[in-house]
Amino acid sequence: MTSRPISRVIRFMSKGKVYLGEEPKKGARAAEVLQGHIFGQLSKTGEVRHIDRVLSPLVPREIYCIGLNYMKHYMESAKGRGIELPEKPAVFMKSIGSLNDPESPVWMPQLEHGQSLDYEVELAFVIGKICKNVKKEDALKYVLGYMVSNDVTSRHWQKNAGAGQWVKGKSFDTFSPMGPSLVMASAIPDPQALKVTTRVNGETRQDSNTKDMIFTVAEIIEWLSTDMTLHPGTVVMTGTPEGVAAGMAVPRWLKPGDLVECEIEKLGTLRNFVMTPSHL
Repeated sequence: MTSRPISRVIRFMSKGKVYLGEEPKKGARAAEVLQGHIFGQLSKTGEVRHIDRVLSPLVPREIYCIGLNYMKHYMESAKGRGIELPEKPAVFMKSIGSLNDPESPVWMPQLEHGQSLDYEVELAFVIGKICKNVKKEDALKYVLGYMVSNDVTSRHWQKNAGAGQWVKGKSFDTFSPMGPSLVMASAIPDPQALKVTTRVNGETRQDSNTKDMIFTVAEIIEWLSTDMTLHPGTVVMTGTPEGVAAGMAVPRWLKPGDLVECEIEKLGTLRNFVMTPSHL
């Protein structure tokens, strides 16, 4: 009998050790341990371990981000500031140090104006093999899998620190939660047909679909890989839809104690509380 393929992978801690495992059913706190390499072959061991803590599905080699990539988000934000619709994907990066785990807190920056804290649910994909000068027609063959991510942003430091501080405003510690699982590309035949939502304390703030993307996953890969090598483990966050706090007439920034839930159809729900260091 042929075992079913592994389509959902988590990384977790159990008794101080880190394991890869097959994502268990909702609510379960034990997972079957996997052996092998996430960029190669994974197989089931039959060993089941308790999940003490769920980690991000992988530690990215690099984190690339695409700005202004949903049409309705562009309409609610950049267009009103006179920014033209981008002709190519707008690329920036986040620090690896901003990586955060599912269920772990997002820290509100303690420097001045750190309270202008915003959420951005984003479809993230992981490059699975060396990728350079790839055309969009072949691009999805280079995707290992997809996951939910939250491009947490300090809006003041993104916009008002001089010369456009996108990297600093989006790279404070804990500002890149990812997970809870990596869903293999074979399970997501069309990444442009996924419902995308954010809830804050149960209230829906973002409610969209990846079909509203200006540049598709395939088009993003074509642009990023043009004369630039993408290595296995590179994570690309593909932009956020409308509904961010910064797009409101009176912004409703995140505050300590808020629960942020970012959900993408077929991928799962990423949950993080907002805290300040005094809460930890």
